[in-house]
Amino acid sequence: MVLSPYRMALSAPGVLFTALGLGALLLPYMTIAANRIVAGDGVMAWQVAAPGATWPAVAVIVTGLLMGLPASMPRLRLGGAVLGIPGLIALLIQGAPALLEGAGEYARVSPGIGFWCLLAVFMLLLADALAGIAPGPLARGGMLAAALAGLAAILWSGALSDLSVLQEFSSRRDAFVSAAWRHLGLAFGSLTAAAVIGFPLGVLCHRRAQLRGATLPVLSFLQTIPSLAMFGLMIPVLAWVGTAIPGAQAIGIAGIGFAPAFLALVLYSLLPVVGNTVAGLAATPVAALEAARGMGMTPRQRLWRVELPLGLPIILTGLRIVLVQNIGLAVIAGLIGGGGFGTFVFQGLNQTATDLILLGALPTVALALTAAIAMDIFVELARVIPDTGHD
Repeated sequence: MVLSPYRMALSAPGVLFTALGLGALLLPYMTIAANRIVAGDGVMAWQVAAPGATWPAVAVIVTGLLMGLPASMPRLRLGGAVLGIPGLIALLIQGAPALLEGAGEYARVSPGIGFWCLLAVFMLLLADALAGIAPGPLARGGMLAAALAGLAAILWSGALSDLSVLQEFSSRRDAFVSAAWRHLGLAFGSLTAAAVIGFPLGVLCHRRAQLRGATLPVLSFLQTIPSLAMFGLMIPVLAWVGTAIPGAQAIGIAGIGFAPAFLALVLYSLLPVVGNTVAGLAATPVAALEAARGMGMTPRQRLWRVELPLGLPIILTGLRIVLVQNIGLAVIAGLIGGGGFGTFVFQGLNQTATDLILLGALPTVALALTAAIAMDIFVELARVIPDTGHD
């Protein structure tokens, strides 16, 4: 028996994603509750609004899942993800006002587990398709910018304003903006401080084996301390500093608040920065160093002109680890008065308000994903620049 050469090969991940996606369609797509605290009742995807509004969106979602099946057509699979995600959002836009109609003044509608599962499936399909296409860093940057612009346009339009999480945002707009700036300050500020401290320390550790042998184990030990314990340890230390040193409290150093959270994040960040700096500088080929010496370069010139450019991708990888890690860890700062998105997460936990938790969790996840993709682009660009320079 001869197999037809036109028989289409199926992607194993695509088959899995399609099966999971079709199964997720059988889960409640949205929930409606009498108020923001009580548990909601699940509503299936084809029941959230009138059939004429829901079935086309369901058909788009199913089509997107099926487009992810061909193994040899990664662009088609990418198109399936790009088609399916707007279909998910369209169902939310149609379903929220329809479910709220006549439901009562305090009724709330939220995405259900079916929506979150389908969103995860399409995100995995998107990542798998992009791995097959392998776009360059500039193309990925353009895709990221387009995705962020599309998300911003949808949120700005108010099309999803009936969702409970956006109603929580509407009532806490000023607090959200303040928390966002505080979260960015914790994440990027601690990254900057760790880079200022860790890069010179990493260079010294690279030059001196004895210093490296003493420093890296200490920084590794700091990484083993649980995050909540680290935040707790900073409280008595900075409380003593705030009372013992004149003027310390005037600049914000106290037992609770921004300062202990910031210091804890800096301590967590030092090992990836120092360790990757040492690894990046050590990865310089011996032949390149010998050529630099033969040209009469001083140790400082070799560092800046040879070792650092060649080790930059590894060093940036360490910064990527720190940034994504600190965006997540900054949530815990809400427990000690450090602010950030963790404030909403812990308020929601105390009030048993799921949508308030999501108000803190969703922007944290979005920020971490955006930071990870952007840093990956910078790492790849750093790999290209030295190669271009040697041609």
